[in-house]
Amino acid sequence: MKSFITPEMMVHVALCTSKDPQNVLLISQDATAMQAEVAKHQDISASVIGCSIDALRDTSDNSFDVVINEGATDAASLAHINRVLKEDGLLVSKHPSLENVEENKALMQILANYFKIIMPYNLGDGTTALLASKAYHPTADIILHRADMLDGLEYYNCDIHPAAFAMPNYIRKEYLGIIKN
Repeated sequence: MKSFITPEMMVHVALCTSKDPQNVLLISQDATAMQAEVAKHQDISASVIGCSIDALRDTSDNSFDVVINEGATDAASLAHINRVLKEDGLLVSKHPSLENVEENKALMQILANYFKIIMPYNLGDGTTALLASKAYHPTADIILHRADMLDGLEYYNCDIHPAAFAMPNYIRKEYLGIIKN
């Protein structure tokens, strides 16, 4: 599988959904590829922390527009992520396969305490992520000019963005009432 797909989808889906992202927090053990993707957006800064709850505890309240998370999905970490996000903040988080229904439902129920919109999407490499947003809908509020004006992309584009949220009926039925869109 192409190594550029996941970082492009984790970063650009979030940054092309958020209205005016300026500060991005990357929670990852190796954020090099995602940092390179964030750098393709002008005037957006990225901070990186490891996947420990201690690093999240030391992060200031309401300081990030977007959090991109590759690790921390326990209730305490998600509460800290919510705390560091601004009022219209957005979270993209890797998660277990959609086939792990009970584990995902539990995760989505925790996220429902903080976010109005919770939607899984395909990363394009056979895995999925969750987009959880306090204000912006990833298919209705896509910032097309931002998505169209990015240079140097190999996978992501403004057509891939909404298509990534398409789910087969058996998934939609399994998560009925849990996915918030």
